[in-house]
Amino acid sequence: MDINIAFDGLQREVNVDRGADVKARERRDIFRSAFTPEPDVARVFPSGSLARGSQIAPIHDVDMVIVFDAAEHPTWGSPGDSAEEALSEVRERVHELLGQSNGTCAQEVRRADVKNHSLKCFLDDPGQENAFTVDVVPALAYNSHLLIPQARNKQWVESDPEHLIGRVLGRHAEWPRFVPLVRALKRWNKDSGAGMKSLTVEVLALTHLQEDTRAKALQQFFTAAHAHIYEPIVDPAGLCGFIDRNMDVELAKAKLDKAASDAWYAVEAQGSGDTDEAACHWRGVFGDIFPEPEHGCPKRKDNGKLGTFAIGAGTAAVTPRRVIDAPQG
Repeated sequence: MDINIAFDGLQREVNVDRGADVKARERRDIFRSAFTPEPDVARVFPSGSLARGSQIAPIHDVDMVIVFDAAEHPTWGSPGDSAEEALSEVRERVHELLGQSNGTCAQEVRRADVKNHSLKCFLDDPGQENAFTVDVVPALAYNSHLLIPQARNKQWVESDPEHLIGRVLGRHAEWPRFVPLVRALKRWNKDSGAGMKSLTVEVLALTHLQEDTRAKALQQFFTAAHAHIYEPIVDPAGLCGFIDRNMDVELAKAKLDKAASDAWYAVEAQGSGDTDEAACHWRGVFGDIFPEPEHGCPKRKDNGKLGTFAIGAGTAAVTPRRVIDAPQG
């Protein structure tokens, strides 16, 4: 089995359908079209995984930031009720500009709910499964980044979503496989039940997903992420602190350990020329979305290893896995 072709097949399974991607961007961008001409708006820009190109299907929750002119909103940015007041005021503006019944720019938003940092704007029936929403974050320019409201704590906090966008797109410009492999890792996280936020996976990838073949890059990611999962995973811009305070670290570590083991066996098998065995170990990582060899895969043993393969004239033995917690030179 050609492992490169198999990885191409995995990527097709992971990537968002082109039509769905275009539609999501069009629906998101109605907010930019509506708010950009407003006299108190400095600029509008998309954020989140769709802006970084790292989204996975289904696309049902996208992000937009609206930066307002602080001179036009002198009470915003101060501790107290101004955070919730800003969210409520922008909610009314969303209904005026984009409300389904009488929006002056478009009639797309069925409901807008005030959340802690944003407005969750429903463009589909809110009762529909995976209803499409746009999270609209009002913001003020502050130094070289932004202030955004935090209604729960009645304050405004510093944020810089463009920093992460720049970091991810910069890595992708250097190595065009970076963003597609981030999508694969997000899909692994979702399908394996590792329980990490998608953003957590993406931030881990910035450090631990290094340029190499796809197989070796993924294997090295799982090994390094497993070794470093106890370390703080924080906002890359250094402003917002921990990304996921509620992450079950032990669960994530166990899932990363299994993936690191399967990926190591896969790379070893490929290095020995047994690409069918390698593909079966990658199926141990990604499940059925990784293509299966023509003659199938043997049943996994209780220890997670595969049985021998009747491939060609002989069989393939499983090489003992190295201990991934050993110090690395």
